[in-house]
Amino acid sequence: MTWTLTSDVEAFAGTAEPWLLRDPVRNTVPLTVLRAVRLGLWGDGPLLGRLERDGRTEAVVLQTPPHFLLLPDIPVDTVPGLVTRLIEDERAIPGVNGPLAQVEAFAARWWRPESGRRSERLYRLASPVPPDPPAEGTFRVAGVGDLDLLVRWSEEFQVEAEGIAPAGMTSLVASRITRRELAVWEVGGRPVAFAGASAPLGGMSRVGPVYTPPPFRGKGYGTALSHALSVRARAEGADEVLLFTDLSNPTSNSIYRTIGYRPVAEHASVTFG
Repeated sequence: MTWTLTSDVEAFAGTAEPWLLRDPVRNTVPLTVLRAVRLGLWGDGPLLGRLERDGRTEAVVLQTPPHFLLLPDIPVDTVPGLVTRLIEDERAIPGVNGPLAQVEAFAARWWRPESGRRSERLYRLASPVPPDPPAEGTFRVAGVGDLDLLVRWSEEFQVEAEGIAPAGMTSLVASRITRRELAVWEVGGRPVAFAGASAPLGGMSRVGPVYTPPPFRGKGYGTALSHALSVRARAEGADEVLLFTDLSNPTSNSIYRTIGYRPVAEHASVTFG
């Protein structure tokens, strides 16, 4: 039983996507990232891994450098073999992201020490509840005129979330604008926050990123935008609407509960020194 690494996107997707779709809620991030990879939106050289047991897919993993390695909800006992395979292949892994148990198993065996950790919680929408009190401003779907601003805000969000400044965000943001996946919250005609909600995949849509620049925080804009996108995702066919929160921010965790979200699982993002 050996992990196989490849850069052949379509060959990988043919077996990985059905495996991930067995649980689209817990595998929400790998599913949406794989879709973007298939569309050519995450650049060249993705790391794609698959583990077979008795001729059947047992686990999959993927990375779009320079971003972190994404661990789906794979069996924890498959993690040591993955670490060994990546070390043998001399892969550069700046960090790892996924369900808490899998991330901890990986970090405990990786050859570089842990230098930072972000604890997260996956939530699913039960019944949407409007923010109370409502925030000032209005919701609108982003258009091509928002591209430059949303690329800059996307880069700022990535720096806050992963500590890296990714290049090549323009094609990804433009694609999401074309698919009407991004929206902004405006006050007096001025955008003050933006967020995304992925097009339904396996009946699942995930809200994210949700980003409010520092000067506009604390006014409920991100919450209002998240609620509006969640309602829209349900109306457009999503059976499950999901989002992640940073556990170091008790305010955001409390706020999302007030608009109808309920916890599903603990996740973590670990940076290696």
